[in-house]
Formats: sequence, C-alpha cells, structure tokens
Amino acid sequence: MKRPLVYPLDKNASDESKEMADFYEETLGFTPNSLFTMMHRPRISHAFVEMNKAVMENKGRITSSLKRELAYLSSMTTGCRYCEAHAIRAAERYGSEQDRLNHIWEYKTYGAFTEGERAIFDFAISASQVPNAVTDEIAENMRKHWDEGEIVEVLGVVALFGYLNRWNDSMGTQLEEPAAEDGEKLLGGKGWSRGKHGY
Repeated sequence: MKRPLVYPLDKNASDESKEMADFYEETLGFTPNSLFTMMHRPRISHAFVEMNKAVMENKGRITSSLKRELAYLSSMTTGCRYCEAHAIRAAERYGSEQDRLNHIWEYKTYGAFTEGERAIFDFAISASQVPNAVTDEIAENMRKHWDEGEIVEVLGVVALFGYLNRWNDSMGTQLEEPAAEDGEKLLGGKGWSRGKHGY
C-alpha cells in the first residue's frame, strides 16, 4: 500500500485520547497507531480497549507472557506483520525468555515448552486459520491439559488478535518504530519484514 487506508488521530487531540494513550504506554511502551485509527469512531476504540483488558487479564496458569506468545503465533499464521511485531515485543516485555522466543516455532519438540503449552499453540494456530482447522483431536488435547475457563482465555486471545490482524492488514497501519525494531531484532532472521506497514 502507498499509504494507510485511514490515518490515526493525534493522541493529544482530547483528554479521552490521552487517557487511552497512557494505557498503551504502559503495556507496549508506545501508543499504537491501530488504536488511534479506531478513535475515528470512539466507541469502537473504547470497546476494543475493554476487550483487550478482559482478554489479557492474568487469571492463573495462562500467564501474560504465554498469552503474548500465542498472540504472536496466531498473527504469524494469519500473516499480519504489524501484529507479529507487537505481540513478540509484548511477549518479551511481559517476561518471555529469549530462549523461548528464539525457538517458538520449534515448540513441538523444543525442551523449553511443556505439553500443555504445545496443546495451546497447536490450538491457536489451527483456530487462526481460514477455514478453521480445529479438530476433535486438537480440542481433546486442550481439554486434557486445561480447564474450560483457561480454554476460554486462550480462544479469547486468538479472537482478539483475529480482529487486530484483519484491522491492521486491511488498514495498512503504519508500524511504530519501537515495534519495528523488535520485529527486526527478534524475527528478522526468520524472514519477518514490515511489509505493507512501512512507509
């Protein structure tokens, strides 16, 4: 794309937008352009922030770092470079070990991942595909390792990033420099690039 479909609003445009910017300064270390594109219709951005808070809330065994790792795998599956960079940055910021991030696509065999995490990642990748690829076997493996509330948490992350993947790839959202730097640092060796998100 030659330019984003819609440009984001200025984060300093109103008290409301400043408050939203502050929330993401804490979680990502910068204000995402995607949120301020949504701010053209404030109810959409407010609803998204509330959903984000609910989905990413840490309830127990599905840790904050694990949620960001599965968000990365989901975004990589759908091909959204913008969300890949955001998710991998957030995974690192929320405590994912470098060894896990370096070997996340080898999760089926690499020793840093548990059988329960392998079940989550298989599920996340299958649930992110169109058409959906979740089978009885994948579902049963999830039930073997996780309770119903935890499964809901996992699918919440996949669904949240499904929304973000479609939003940002269709908008051609410009990737912010901090996320681009982390994308290049953590994913560049695996073929990642800014793609349509660099202007």
